[in-house]
Amino acid sequence: MEDAIAVRGLVVDRGGRRVLHGIDATVPRGSVTGLLGPSGSGKTTLLRAVVGVQEISAGTVTVLGAPAGSPPLRRRVGYLTQAPSVYADLTLRENAHYFAALHGRDRAAADAAVADVGLASAAGQLVGTLSGGQRSRASLACALVGEPELIVLDEPTVGQDPVLRADLWDRFHTLAATGTTLLVSSHVMDEAARCDRLLLIREGRLIADDTPAAIRATAGVDDLDEAFLRLIRATQPDQPGETR
Repeated sequence: MEDAIAVRGLVVDRGGRRVLHGIDATVPRGSVTGLLGPSGSGKTTLLRAVVGVQEISAGTVTVLGAPAGSPPLRRRVGYLTQAPSVYADLTLRENAHYFAALHGRDRAAADAAVADVGLASAAGQLVGTLSGGQRSRASLACALVGEPELIVLDEPTVGQDPVLRADLWDRFHTLAATGTTLLVSSHVMDEAARCDRLLLIREGRLIADDTPAAIRATAGVDDLDEAFLRLIRATQPDQPGETR
């Protein structure tokens, strides 16, 4: 079966500046793939290209066998942005029921999605009264309720406590075990070990696309933080004269 995502020669220019420099990457179906890199490295731009809302300068992005952003993909791809994407003047339950209806799902499915992100006790609250971390999880529930084949998550664990972060990662792997593909961005390297596969990005360049074990082996270290640093140092000589 083909990869869920195939990126070939992707270049993105924005505001007169090159943000992505010829990215080549794949995301296997039924996996949890982490997009790891420091803030400002181009992670969100790459995710926007995958969901088809980013203008690109060159290259191609194929998602579930179709060009990114194609109309047939709208019900097959879920996207969680960094900013909450729910209605503040509705309760969490009302938001979930609304998004469920858009996807032809019933209220039971909506309530289950809310429970899956640990917010069943807050379902009756207005979203505007929730904490920042709770609003992020509310957005996640609404992204999950349609049971998309591919879920693209932009730093979904930011602001969550360690227990909730662990619960969310468990949920991600449960979804992958049923065939759902997840692409999850993060700038926290300790989340890298939770992924089946890693895309490591820095300054708009992909420096690794492999399993955590293979990346450790390539770098010759057991610690993924140190592996990332070694890969960065190894690629720097190939970029002479780069403006930083």
